[in-house]
Amino acid sequence: MSTKSILKDTSIAFLESYLNNASPTGYESEGQKLWMNYLKPYVDTFITDTYGTAVGVINPDAPFKVVIEGHADEISWYVNYITDDGLLYVIRNGGSDHQIAPSKRVHIHTKKGIVKGVFGWPAIHTRLRDKEEAPKISNIFIDLGCETKEQVEAMGVHVGCVITYPDEFMILNENKFVCRAIDNRMGGFMIAEVARLLKENKKTLPFGLYIVNSVQEEIGLRGAEMIAQTIKPNVAIVTDVCHDTTTPMIDKKVEGDLKMGKGPVIAYAPAVQNKLRDLIVDTAEENKIPFQRHATSRATGTDTDAFAYSNGGVASALISLPLRYMHTTVEMVHRDDVENVIQLIYESLLKIENNETFSYFK
Repeated sequence: MSTKSILKDTSIAFLESYLNNASPTGYESEGQKLWMNYLKPYVDTFITDTYGTAVGVINPDAPFKVVIEGHADEISWYVNYITDDGLLYVIRNGGSDHQIAPSKRVHIHTKKGIVKGVFGWPAIHTRLRDKEEAPKISNIFIDLGCETKEQVEAMGVHVGCVITYPDEFMILNENKFVCRAIDNRMGGFMIAEVARLLKENKKTLPFGLYIVNSVQEEIGLRGAEMIAQTIKPNVAIVTDVCHDTTTPMIDKKVEGDLKMGKGPVIAYAPAVQNKLRDLIVDTAEENKIPFQRHATSRATGTDTDAFAYSNGGVASALISLPLRYMHTTVEMVHRDDVENVIQLIYESLLKIENNETFSYFK
């Protein structure tokens, strides 16, 4: 299968609407509805759980179960404190970056709908002191254009409202996808495309395939933790993002040598089951799919960890998408890598045999 044929115009249209929709941690359900609607023609049934994880299932009656997984949530903020003169102070919901906040526009999600605001910041003219104060959680604040706390509350804004950035999808230089929340709605998109290819290419799998879009990854892999107990899979292939380390101010000796455009990144870590990873590496080599390697030490920091250590141990592996500017509003990935991750997961599924234990002792 040529990578040139993977992403259709309809795929890109779905990706754009899916990325542009806000799905902050704990509030992923509207995005999940978009995702399930796109996936519906390619699966037999769906599972959803109490906190909003969504799963498309192919061959739901098969006893041997394989998961392919991404996570649905994006980092965001919570309203934490409202001052008497109508300014909002925030706390994180996930790993939101305080340094990028000043002068950003925001959407505050209320029962009355979206309320718009901005992260204010003192003018440069007023900051010419001996030592400038850097942005931090204690000094960034949101201005809604209100003059009193009462005006803020009248708009439906209260402590606990979640806040997202409105920045939308764009394509740079023909093949770079840029948006907030590519971490990791691109993962949900890629696993949906795998399901589409299986259907369009009339592939029949000997096992049950569970296409899992987990919630609450950004605050501790919680959605994956829950759904792993529900599905009780035998195998899990997880996709998330990792750092392109070729931009300024990143130390390759610490972060590894990874670059977008050079292919999917295959993880090496204790949570990664070696025989499953070897199958993925062999698949890449056999299909001439370019790939990179990344060592992640004791934890991958992705939903791989949650699946691997569930249910007495589930053979798990991680295929990552190299990304620039993680947890900013201009996260950037290469289209070729997106297509190659899709192809690598697809071809790996075709290589997995029914009832394969991946045991080290046979």
